[in-house]
Amino acid sequence: MALTYKKAGVDISKIKQSQNAIGKIIQSTHKLQKKVRIAHGFGHYAGIVEIPGKTLLATHTDGVGTKVLIANMMKKFDTVGIDCVAMNVNDIICVGATPISFVDYIAANKNDEGILKKIVQGLVQGAKKASVPIVGGETSIMPDVISGNRFAFDLAGMVVGMLTKKQMIIGNKIKRGDVIIGAQSSGLHSNGYSLARKALLSKYSLQDRIKGIGKLGNALLTPTQIYVKPILRILEECKVHGLAHITGGSFTKLLRLKKIGYQLDEMPIPSPIFQLLEDRGISTLEMYKTFNMGIGFCVISPKNEEKRINSIFKKSGIKSKRIGKIIEKKGVFVNSQKLA
Repeated sequence: MALTYKKAGVDISKIKQSQNAIGKIIQSTHKLQKKVRIAHGFGHYAGIVEIPGKTLLATHTDGVGTKVLIANMMKKFDTVGIDCVAMNVNDIICVGATPISFVDYIAANKNDEGILKKIVQGLVQGAKKASVPIVGGETSIMPDVISGNRFAFDLAGMVVGMLTKKQMIIGNKIKRGDVIIGAQSSGLHSNGYSLARKALLSKYSLQDRIKGIGKLGNALLTPTQIYVKPILRILEECKVHGLAHITGGSFTKLLRLKKIGYQLDEMPIPSPIFQLLEDRGISTLEMYKTFNMGIGFCVISPKNEEKRINSIFKKSGIKSKRIGKIIEKKGVFVNSQKLA
């Protein structure tokens, strides 16, 4: 029987349905504050409010997901903070915003100062890479909510970004003929871990060393790449029509930018960690609907900007390449297969 994200307990279609229902309820709050106007609401990578004058503020919140379980099993806590910052800042730049402040939330079943310090060290490392100050946070000890004799925790954050109307990018300018440039991921990043754990840990131990991968636990804890600096430079120097952080739902997430056609016909050869997952019985289609497959961020732009965008990524030490183009036929396609 083929493994799927749904069978691992995460039904993306049902989640999207719930998100749409939640969004309709949330809309009832959009006119409560008379000093601001909602410039772009629920459903994109960040919500945007307009403050009188020229300033827009974007906000977003996200967590690390079940990757925290791997950190607990490996007793290695100094990298998930990087993931937490990355999952927030990589999303907020998708609307053209510059991250300006970050707060974190750590929920744990017990107080362990040494572990908490390790988690925060990761947060600081991620914040430095994204050039975003951490201005506050909350540590909540909740043994009745988070059970277990061993230390257990969850980690989330929230980021605020600043932009102008002119800088706002929501995908409405995407058109046929635009190219899709993909920036290399550092691994699984922080999504699909419910399926990854089910597929891998039924056969391997986190301590197992696998050819081309090394120690499995370390590979699964590789921090999410932070794309803030090259993307902000690309936005300053190039014409960009759309930006996408490839996270939950993987490449199906492109449709949140604009309901148009996304043809991914030049994807890179997946790295060994993705090949290992596919070997465990996950179909190719399911892989591209769940994991980033080596591409953590997409830039959609006119074809004549391709060379300059790739050059900026290269100067930041991140590999990138054209992975596809915009077509008329609606949906997301990997070669001839339709994802969504």
